[in-house]
Amino acid sequence: MHRFFVDDAGFQGEIACLEETDARHARRVLRLRPGEEVVLMDGARRFRGEILDGTGEAVSCRLLEELPSTEPALRITLFQGLPKAEKMELIIQKLTELGAVSVVPVAMERCVARLTEKDGEKKRERWQKIAREAAKQSGRTVVPRVEAPLRFEEMLRRLDGFEAVLTPWEEAQGYGLRRFSQQWPQVRNLALIVGPEGGMSPEEVTRMEKAGARPVTLGPRILRTETAGLAAVAALLALYGDMDQT
Repeated sequence: MHRFFVDDAGFQGEIACLEETDARHARRVLRLRPGEEVVLMDGARRFRGEILDGTGEAVSCRLLEELPSTEPALRITLFQGLPKAEKMELIIQKLTELGAVSVVPVAMERCVARLTEKDGEKKRERWQKIAREAAKQSGRTVVPRVEAPLRFEEMLRRLDGFEAVLTPWEEAQGYGLRRFSQQWPQVRNLALIVGPEGGMSPEEVTRMEKAGARPVTLGPRILRTETAGLAAVAALLALYGDMDQT
């Protein structure tokens, strides 16, 4: 079934109205007809719905039943050292598909990409649209939040808000994600910190450790920045049972 996000204003009792862009896409591209079923998400819940007759470009749906959430029990936020533009877009798209709840770009010492505050906000708007489309495609109940780039110091101040903080690092030895999951079986709110193309400096790693982060290994091979976060999120969700859900 085709999937659509509907904001709070679009719900009127048992009726939901698609947003203008989605309504136009449903009528002109998908050519959905009255009686066809769709999945509707409001950012917290999922519903099975049925297309009703509409007027003009408007499309309304009758809610038939609430569906189970597709969100993982483990909430993962990725703090991503700011990479080149196309890599950031890939990271956001794939992390959304996997189940991350938030992506926060971070300006680190060895970042190749640099953004002004104005450019960062423009990028954030585009990144959020990418997350929304990926969430729709993958059947997410919630659209992950994508933030404008943070300074490294700002990221450090926010780490207190998580039960645990992990940072994959090529020099970490003897402590991996499986061991972490065995020691922290009940964790539900986790942050991951991944460095940019040039990696993280030893000073940055030291400062993160002082702020509560734990360096972890992702195995004997060095992963690119656009691979490391995806691999870590996928492995963690598998270790915590999300990949066993249907």
